[in-house]
Amino acid sequence: MQNTLLTIKRYTLDEFEAFINLPEHEGRRFEYISGEIVGVSSKQIASFIAAKILILIGLYLHENDIGFLTGADGGYKIAGERYIPDVAYMSYTRQAEVSNEGYNSIPPELVVEVISDLDNKRERASLRRKVVNYLREGIIIWVVDPQDRLVEVYEPDQPVKIFDEHDTITAQNLLPDFVLKITDIFPPQTEEDSDEANI
Repeated sequence: MQNTLLTIKRYTLDEFEAFINLPEHEGRRFEYISGEIVGVSSKQIASFIAAKILILIGLYLHENDIGFLTGADGGYKIAGERYIPDVAYMSYTRQAEVSNEGYNSIPPELVVEVISDLDNKRERASLRRKVVNYLREGIIIWVVDPQDRLVEVYEPDQPVKIFDEHDTITAQNLLPDFVLKITDIFPPQTEEDSDEANI
Protein backbone atom coordinates (compact mmCIF):
# COMPACT_ATOMS: atom_id res chain seq x y z
CA MET A 1 0.00 0.00 0.00
CA GLN A 2 1.44 3.34 -1.02
CA ASN A 3 1.34 6.23 1.43
CA THR A 4 1.33 9.81 0.21
CA LEU A 5 2.26 12.42 2.80
CA LEU A 6 -0.32 15.18 2.56
CA THR A 7 1.20 17.51 5.11
CA ILE A 8 4.52 18.37 6.72
CA LYS A 9 3.03 19.59 10.00
CA ARG A 10 2.05 17.42 12.94
CA TYR A 11 -1.63 17.04 13.67
CA THR A 12 -3.41 16.03 16.83
CA LEU A 13 -5.79 13.10 16.69
CA ASP A 14 -8.75 15.49 16.98
CA GLU A 15 -7.44 17.47 14.01
CA PHE A 16 -7.03 14.24 12.05
CA GLU A 17 -10.63 13.25 12.80
CA ALA A 18 -11.87 16.68 11.69
CA PHE A 19 -9.76 16.48 8.50
CA ILE A 20 -11.04 13.09 7.37
CA ASN A 21 -14.64 14.11 8.04
CA LEU A 22 -14.50 17.08 5.65
CA PRO A 23 -17.01 16.66 2.79
CA GLU A 24 -14.28 16.83 0.15
CA HIS A 25 -12.57 13.80 1.67
CA GLU A 26 -15.60 11.52 1.47
CA GLY A 27 -14.64 8.21 -0.10
CA ARG A 28 -10.91 8.77 0.41
CA ARG A 29 -8.72 6.79 2.82
CA PHE A 30 -6.28 8.25 5.31
CA GLU A 31 -3.89 6.97 7.95
CA TYR A 32 -2.60 8.85 10.99
CA ILE A 33 1.07 7.96 11.47
CA SER A 34 3.41 9.77 13.88
CA GLY A 35 1.15 12.83 13.84
CA GLU A 36 1.08 13.00 10.05
CA ILE A 37 -1.97 12.64 7.81
CA VAL A 38 -1.18 10.14 5.10
CA GLY A 39 -3.31 9.48 2.03
CA VAL A 40 -3.56 5.78 1.14
CA SER A 41 -3.46 4.39 -2.38
CA SER A 42 -2.13 1.26 -4.07
CA LYS A 43 -0.52 0.37 -7.35
CA GLN A 44 -2.41 -2.29 -9.24
CA ILE A 45 0.10 -5.06 -8.45
CA ALA A 46 -0.16 -4.33 -4.71
CA SER A 47 -3.94 -4.43 -4.95
CA PHE A 48 -3.74 -7.70 -6.93
CA ILE A 49 -1.56 -9.37 -4.28
CA ALA A 50 -3.71 -8.14 -1.40
CA ALA A 51 -6.83 -9.44 -3.15
CA LYS A 52 -5.23 -12.86 -3.70
CA ILE A 53 -4.33 -13.14 -0.01
CA LEU A 54 -7.80 -12.00 1.01
CA ILE A 55 -9.39 -14.60 -1.28
CA LEU A 56 -7.17 -17.45 -0.12
CA ILE A 57 -7.68 -16.77 3.58
CA GLY A 58 -11.35 -16.06 2.86
CA LEU A 59 -11.80 -19.50 1.29
CA TYR A 60 -10.26 -21.05 4.39
CA LEU A 61 -12.62 -19.07 6.64
CA HIS A 62 -15.60 -20.11 4.52
CA GLU A 63 -14.82 -23.70 5.48
CA ASN A 64 -13.64 -22.84 9.01
CA ASP A 65 -15.91 -20.14 10.40
CA ILE A 66 -13.63 -18.88 13.15
CA GLY A 67 -13.30 -15.21 12.28
CA PHE A 68 -13.52 -12.55 9.59
CA LEU A 69 -11.37 -10.46 7.27
CA THR A 70 -11.29 -6.81 6.31
CA GLY A 71 -9.71 -5.44 3.15
CA ALA A 72 -8.00 -2.20 2.19
CA ASP A 73 -10.92 -0.06 3.42
CA GLY A 74 -10.96 -1.45 6.96
CA GLY A 75 -9.28 0.88 9.44
CA TYR A 76 -8.00 0.15 12.95
CA LYS A 77 -6.87 2.11 15.99
CA ILE A 78 -3.32 0.93 16.66
CA ALA A 79 -1.20 2.30 19.54
CA GLY A 80 -3.00 5.65 19.41
CA GLU A 81 -2.67 5.92 15.61
CA ARG A 82 -4.95 5.04 12.70
CA TYR A 83 -3.94 2.37 10.17
CA ILE A 84 -5.59 0.74 7.17
CA PRO A 85 -3.85 -2.59 6.45
CA ASP A 86 -4.35 -4.22 3.05
CA VAL A 87 -5.79 -7.31 4.76
CA ALA A 88 -6.59 -7.94 8.43
CA TYR A 89 -7.87 -10.99 10.29
CA MET A 90 -9.96 -10.95 13.46
CA SER A 91 -11.13 -14.06 15.27
CA TYR A 92 -14.65 -14.27 16.70
CA THR A 93 -12.99 -14.93 20.03
CA ARG A 94 -11.52 -11.42 19.97
CA GLN A 95 -14.52 -9.71 18.36
CA ALA A 96 -17.80 -11.53 17.87
CA GLU A 97 -19.23 -9.17 15.24
CA VAL A 98 -17.84 -6.85 12.58
CA SER A 99 -17.42 -3.31 13.89
CA ASN A 100 -19.38 -0.32 12.58
CA GLU A 101 -16.57 2.08 13.55
CA GLY A 102 -14.60 3.88 10.88
CA TYR A 103 -11.44 2.71 12.65
CA ASN A 104 -12.08 -0.37 14.76
CA SER A 105 -10.94 0.14 18.35
CA ILE A 106 -10.11 -3.58 18.68
CA PRO A 107 -6.80 -4.46 16.99
CA PRO A 108 -6.77 -7.42 14.57
CA GLU A 109 -4.61 -10.46 15.15
CA LEU A 110 -2.97 -10.65 11.71
CA VAL A 111 -2.35 -7.90 9.18
CA VAL A 112 -0.95 -7.89 5.66
CA GLU A 113 0.88 -4.85 4.30
CA VAL A 114 1.82 -4.95 0.60
CA ILE A 115 4.60 -2.56 -0.39
CA SER A 116 3.43 -0.44 -3.31
CA ASP A 117 6.60 1.50 -4.12
CA LEU A 118 9.99 0.36 -2.80
CA ASP A 119 11.57 3.65 -3.91
CA ASN A 120 9.15 5.74 -1.84
CA LYS A 121 11.10 6.70 1.29
CA ARG A 122 7.94 7.98 2.99
CA GLU A 123 6.16 4.66 2.47
CA ARG A 124 9.12 2.71 3.87
CA ALA A 125 9.38 4.99 6.92
CA SER A 126 5.64 4.77 7.57
CA LEU A 127 5.73 0.99 7.24
CA ARG A 128 8.56 0.70 9.77
CA ARG A 129 6.56 2.76 12.26
CA LYS A 130 3.47 0.67 11.64
CA VAL A 131 5.33 -2.62 12.14
CA VAL A 132 6.67 -1.41 15.50
CA ASN A 133 3.19 -0.43 16.67
CA TYR A 134 1.52 -3.56 15.32
CA LEU A 135 4.02 -5.62 17.33
CA ARG A 136 3.31 -3.55 20.44
CA GLU A 137 -0.33 -4.59 20.06
CA GLY A 138 0.63 -8.27 19.75
CA ILE A 139 -0.25 -8.43 16.05
CA ILE A 140 1.41 -10.70 13.47
CA ILE A 141 2.42 -8.83 10.30
CA TRP A 142 3.05 -10.16 6.81
CA VAL A 143 4.92 -7.56 4.73
CA VAL A 144 4.83 -8.44 1.03
CA ASP A 145 7.53 -7.23 -1.36
CA PRO A 146 6.17 -7.53 -4.93
CA GLN A 147 9.47 -6.59 -6.57
CA ASP A 148 11.60 -9.33 -4.97
CA ARG A 149 8.59 -11.62 -4.52
CA LEU A 150 9.26 -12.09 -0.81
CA VAL A 151 7.18 -12.05 2.37
CA GLU A 152 8.59 -10.89 5.70
CA VAL A 153 6.79 -12.25 8.76
CA TYR A 154 6.96 -10.31 12.02
CA GLU A 155 5.73 -11.82 15.27
CA PRO A 156 6.01 -10.35 18.78
CA ASP A 157 9.23 -11.38 20.54
CA GLN A 158 10.44 -13.34 17.50
CA PRO A 159 13.11 -12.58 14.87
CA VAL A 160 11.77 -11.61 11.47
CA LYS A 161 11.38 -14.50 9.03
CA ILE A 162 11.73 -14.05 5.27
CA PHE A 163 9.99 -16.36 2.81
CA ASP A 164 10.41 -16.64 -0.95
CA GLU A 165 8.40 -18.35 -3.67
CA HIS A 166 9.67 -21.79 -2.71
CA ASP A 167 8.14 -21.45 0.74
CA THR A 168 4.78 -21.61 2.45
CA ILE A 169 3.46 -19.53 5.35
CA THR A 170 1.29 -20.73 8.19
CA ALA A 171 -0.32 -19.02 11.15
CA GLN A 172 -1.12 -22.12 13.16
CA ASN A 173 -2.21 -20.37 16.35
CA LEU A 174 -4.64 -18.14 14.44
CA LEU A 175 -5.61 -20.20 11.38
CA PRO A 176 -5.14 -23.90 12.20
CA ASP A 177 -4.09 -26.00 9.18
CA PHE A 178 -4.10 -22.98 6.84
CA VAL A 179 -1.16 -22.99 4.42
CA LEU A 180 -0.34 -20.15 2.04
CA LYS A 181 1.94 -20.93 -0.90
CA ILE A 182 3.98 -17.80 -1.60
CA THR A 183 3.94 -18.53 -5.32
CA ASP A 184 0.12 -18.34 -5.31
CA ILE A 185 -0.04 -14.66 -4.35
CA PHE A 186 2.15 -13.18 -7.09
CA PRO A 187 1.24 -12.73 -10.76
CA PRO A 188 2.95 -15.17 -13.12
CA GLN A 189 6.45 -14.11 -14.17
CA THR A 190 7.23 -13.60 -17.83
CA GLU A 191 10.59 -14.64 -19.28
CA GLU A 192 11.54 -10.95 -19.30
CA ASP A 193 10.74 -10.68 -15.57
CA SER A 194 12.86 -13.74 -14.83
CA ASP A 195 15.78 -12.36 -16.85
CA GLU A 196 15.63 -9.04 -14.97
CA ALA A 197 15.54 -10.86 -11.63
CA ASN A 198 18.71 -12.76 -12.56
CA ILE A 199 20.71 -9.66 -13.51
